[in-house]
Amino acid sequence: MSSGEHETRCENARVNPPADTPLAAARTLQLRQPDDWHLHLRDGAALEAVLPYTARQFARAIVMPNLRPPVTTAAAAVAYRQRILAALPAGLAFEPLMTLYLTDNTPPDEIRRARDAGVVALKLYPAGATTNSDAGVTDIRKTRATLEAMQREGLLLLVHGEVTDAEIDIFDREAVFIDRVMQPLRRDFPELKVVFEHITTAEAAQYVAEAPGPTAATLTAHHLLYNRNALFTGGLRPHYYCLPVLKKERHRVALVQAATSGNPRFFLGTDSAPHAAAMKEQSVCGAGCFTAPAALELYAEAFEAAGALDKFEAFASLNGPAFYGLPVNEGRITLKREPWALPETLPFGDALIKPLRAGDTLNWKMCP
Repeated sequence: MSSGEHETRCENARVNPPADTPLAAARTLQLRQPDDWHLHLRDGAALEAVLPYTARQFARAIVMPNLRPPVTTAAAAVAYRQRILAALPAGLAFEPLMTLYLTDNTPPDEIRRARDAGVVALKLYPAGATTNSDAGVTDIRKTRATLEAMQREGLLLLVHGEVTDAEIDIFDREAVFIDRVMQPLRRDFPELKVVFEHITTAEAAQYVAEAPGPTAATLTAHHLLYNRNALFTGGLRPHYYCLPVLKKERHRVALVQAATSGNPRFFLGTDSAPHAAAMKEQSVCGAGCFTAPAALELYAEAFEAAGALDKFEAFASLNGPAFYGLPVNEGRITLKREPWALPETLPFGDALIKPLRAGDTLNWKMCP
């Protein structure tokens, strides 16, 4: 089939199902263009390789600052934004929403400069929690003056919610983080907007639903679709390894319930994290699932399995802008029920990268 024939076929599919058609049986799903509220783009050749996958699906994305060296100043964020826009393929419209990397020594004066430069948030990485987090916060009490400035200037705090103490089991680190960090943070900074990113546990879902103050959470497609068995099915599967790590089935079920509940505190954040295949398939592999090539298709699969496709647009397109205080997007995208196979590998600069579910057949496909 020619590209023109395929475009015509997708255009013809862009209709809503009749009112008496169960949504679960619909052949197409149309929604306002979504945003990705948690994304890793890397830099250089890697940025050029992965950016088009996000830009063809999402109008905006919160771009993580954990480069080497990390993006710690307003000037560095402006420069990184310019590199992202320079790498954007012609014909694609995409707005990167920039963040700073919070450290023990981030000066409060930098927050005003960040706001004036269009930075929307700072990211809290507990030191050593995940990829490129060595410069992260060692004790949140050291950042108090900076957090006060953020609350005053209206910048959001995005948190990687895990403690890193060696004595805490890796599967318990998110729940402990709630007690040690989130609860005191909400008490001390009641007006600070906080996003508990890529939550993975029933405890986190319950906390966000009930927390005082402006609190929200992002959820990834892989945490909605998989439990920790996916890491070991048929052998060790490094492409399912991410941080926070996949948890037990009861936690996955709780996350699906939160995502499909209609609660506006929960919204889409892929945490798509690209690593060259050679870096994933070695004795010490990088943490992160590369989901950008089929992000919306994977989310649609999760919502369809839960019988909640009618809740997908709010989760993907409405809740995030409302929490960030941004307008919803005017454009629309269409997903069609059409089997297609994800490629086994994709170009990644001078290397190759494998998306999550590489080589598998997906049942939803975004129309071009």
